[in-house]
Amino acid sequence: MTINLNDKLSSAPNDPGVYLMKDSEGKVIYVGKARDLKKRLSSYFKQSGQIDLKTGVLVKNVSSFDTIITRTEKEALILESNLIKRYKPRYNVILKDDKRYPSLRLDIKSQYPNLNIVRKIEKNGAQYFGPFSSSQAVRQTLKIIHKTFKLRKCKTKNFKKRLRPCLNYQIDACFAPCCLDVDNKTYNEIVKEVVLFLKGRTPELIKKIKKQMTSAAKDQDYERAAVFRDKIFALEKMLEKQVAVTTDFKDRDVIAIADSPEISLLSLLFVRGGYLLGKRCFSFTKTMSTKAEMVGAFIRQYYEKTHFVPQEVLVPIPLEDTCLLEDWLTTINQKKVRILYPRRGEKAQLIKMAVHNAQNSLKDLIASTAAEIDISVRLQKRLRMDKMPERIECFDNSNISGTEPVAGMVVFENGKPNKSLYRKYKIKTVNKQNDYAYMAEILTRRYGKGEKSKPYPDLLIVDGGKGHLNIALSIIKKFKLEKNFEIIGIAKKPARLAPACHCEARAGRLRSIAGRDVSRGETNDKVYQPGRANPVNFGREGDLLLFLQKIRDEAHRFAISFHRKRRNRKSMHSILDTVPGIGKKRKETLLKHFGSIDKIRQATIEELVSVPGISRKIAEALKLK
Repeated sequence: MTINLNDKLSSAPNDPGVYLMKDSEGKVIYVGKARDLKKRLSSYFKQSGQIDLKTGVLVKNVSSFDTIITRTEKEALILESNLIKRYKPRYNVILKDDKRYPSLRLDIKSQYPNLNIVRKIEKNGAQYFGPFSSSQAVRQTLKIIHKTFKLRKCKTKNFKKRLRPCLNYQIDACFAPCCLDVDNKTYNEIVKEVVLFLKGRTPELIKKIKKQMTSAAKDQDYERAAVFRDKIFALEKMLEKQVAVTTDFKDRDVIAIADSPEISLLSLLFVRGGYLLGKRCFSFTKTMSTKAEMVGAFIRQYYEKTHFVPQEVLVPIPLEDTCLLEDWLTTINQKKVRILYPRRGEKAQLIKMAVHNAQNSLKDLIASTAAEIDISVRLQKRLRMDKMPERIECFDNSNISGTEPVAGMVVFENGKPNKSLYRKYKIKTVNKQNDYAYMAEILTRRYGKGEKSKPYPDLLIVDGGKGHLNIALSIIKKFKLEKNFEIIGIAKKPARLAPACHCEARAGRLRSIAGRDVSRGETNDKVYQPGRANPVNFGREGDLLLFLQKIRDEAHRFAISFHRKRRNRKSMHSILDTVPGIGKKRKETLLKHFGSIDKIRQATIEELVSVPGISRKIAEALKLK
């Protein structure tokens, strides 16, 4: 600890507030809050034998700190959250964005609401359910709802455009509000039932439908009663698969934590109406927080973004700021929310269940991480690299006969794709089809910016054989980066020749084009390195080749999807887009009125002017086209 830190520590205030710890470069590496700033900061800078290992690692990296005094602890809580979002400190608990998790959206403002799968939750008055653990889980839930409830299935953009009901109406699975006049009261009752089901209120829903069935039977409306009976059977069958964990039928979330020296994992169980509906896991690395601080940080970040806050949140450890967090959650929920640390009874059993889940998930995560590290270590050895390939970048081009040429870059970090680092490239300088020139351009744009090109990968992969590899090597040498990372090229295995090929000369030409002798029975992709005539021999380590193929295939998928989007966008372009004064609405009006571009061309100026929104000036400009 330097004299500078001692001086700052002695002058630290005893007020509530926030502290920001910085490294030697002045970068904020940790943000915390305290009721007494001086007392909290002093706890970090004790004698080395009195602090735990994690705190010791943090303190070694601290060169200075700043403090911000607030009037109350609650203000410090809010300020800490805002500063963490702003600086994203290395050692703080930071939740990843939930945009990759699917949810179900119900637009209750619509006359006839329907369910849509979305990945972004917006504050637009709609109700959201989820997020679900996978797209498969959300689609399975949607399938059950569509089978059990007569909610409309058609997409909103196609709604009211149909001329006759679809097959769902024919099989009595929908009321067809897109075509028929459906009573809003009847439809809204279905919407309420769907909401109860998605909120985990299945027992309550069954009771409601039983009353409806009894009422229909008393009125001797046996067909309607039979419909209710079938719905009850379907819901009871689904209820059998759910696990009842409490007898008070309350909504609550249960938090548990498990940690190892390298990774901490937090498990969140969702209990709705007394039934366990599912779980989510969140992992953190390089965090220097205590377990209590991690749980508190998680609560602040998770419930700030989620669309539903339960009545109770069960935690596995006493929290320092329980009252503050309860007030904050109550403000968000507009209903009283309690944070409990149970020690006995049903709630304590829920904590034990959550802890067990967290420990199992942590074991799986550690095993998965170990496998990823193992494959990176073996890949380093096989490719004779100086360091382990923690960051891998792969490039691929996509075009059709030189039209709309594009390229894509994918990034894998520690064996996993990091989609936030993916990049798309439109080819700008090459006017004709030339894969080598495409590769040269995108590599120049990626690595030719000096310091702005950092961080560099540990391994660069180009999709292609020796030709593509040589182009990549020449570009990297041009910028004198050949010592910064390794380069390999991965070439696809040759296409199989048709057995009915009677012309040996033609077969020979095809083999020549493929660049390999297909007759030798080559069945695997080939990996080439600079300075080696023959491809890399992976021997019994075929999983290394599969790993590289996986990265190459992801780059291929990414580049092709970008190319298709550009091609589709171009195909939607018409001659009308080049006429001054014609935008999207006028374009749609003209096409709807005349039916096609040819009929618009054949129309007279008077006929064009008769279309709403088309002036004589625009009509004359159209005729010039």
